[in-house]
Amino acid sequence: MMWIQLEPGADASEVRAQLQALGQWTTKLTGTDGTVGFQVAPHSQPIPKGRILAIEGVTDVASANSPHPLVDQQAKGQVVVSGRHFGGDRPILMAGPCSVESEAQIHQSAAMVAAAGASFLRGGAFKPRTSPYAYRGAGPEGLVWMRQAADAHGLGVITEVMSERDVELVARYADIMQIGSRNMQNYALLDAVGRAGMPVMLKRGMHGYVEEWLLAGEHLMHAGAKAVIFCERGIRSFDNVARNTLDLTAVALLKHVHGQVVIADPSHAAGRVDLIPALSRAALAAGADGLILEAHPNPAQARSDGPQSLVGHQLQSIARDMGLPPVHSEAHARL
Repeated sequence: MMWIQLEPGADASEVRAQLQALGQWTTKLTGTDGTVGFQVAPHSQPIPKGRILAIEGVTDVASANSPHPLVDQQAKGQVVVSGRHFGGDRPILMAGPCSVESEAQIHQSAAMVAAAGASFLRGGAFKPRTSPYAYRGAGPEGLVWMRQAADAHGLGVITEVMSERDVELVARYADIMQIGSRNMQNYALLDAVGRAGMPVMLKRGMHGYVEEWLLAGEHLMHAGAKAVIFCERGIRSFDNVARNTLDLTAVALLKHVHGQVVIADPSHAAGRVDLIPALSRAALAAGADGLILEAHPNPAQARSDGPQSLVGHQLQSIARDMGLPPVHSEAHARL
């Protein structure tokens, strides 16, 4: 929130007109002593205070302290993980299965993901599932398989941590720890993950406000996280035509207003393969620094999220749309 003070006798109408020309939408305030000022609406364009102070008749500009100063400090920078630059000139692709199911499956997935030109292998060794009877990942052994598969194909590892007791174990195998949607406001987990001092990808809660999302990132950084990468994965709306609604406004807001590194997850937003290419292009156009996609060597046999899992040629098509160079090798040619 921002407040603008005018000098006595200033032409308030003229000042307001100039403010509107700068994209500042205001409410006029009059003090008991007759002083006049403006309150700037939150949806106004972000501009330096100096440009407002340069308007004739403006004497002071004040704003409230940010509730997430550490997140603000990383704004408009790059996050570098294992030599890969998030927020650079080229978008980052992370892909892999919803769940780590077997050693063979995750190695096949890693080969497929590397062939598309991705930088990180994703997969859940620990999975939060709505039903207690659904497959919940291979556990600690899955982390070992995932690390070995990623290393064999020159990939980084991003995987979810669900519990405070698993933070040390997951940190041993991951390059980026992921906080899932259901845990965005699990503050004990955020603090434990932050203390590991690693980069973290923070998924937005399905009912989370953007400000709550940013404050969850502040929890991570306050606890010691090296960096926070924000991930928009879709929010739950009144319409059930798709699994979730991909909030492109939030992508643009985080990137262009808050200056954060933001990744989009069209797989969880759509819940169906046919919409993922279009949503991927839309997210990148809105400002996303990359995508995290679900891909499986055999979606029909996937133990979770098969309907939204891409196969090799579909993943490669999206990667080409992203401008990623193809990877040629004898092993990849067989995919």
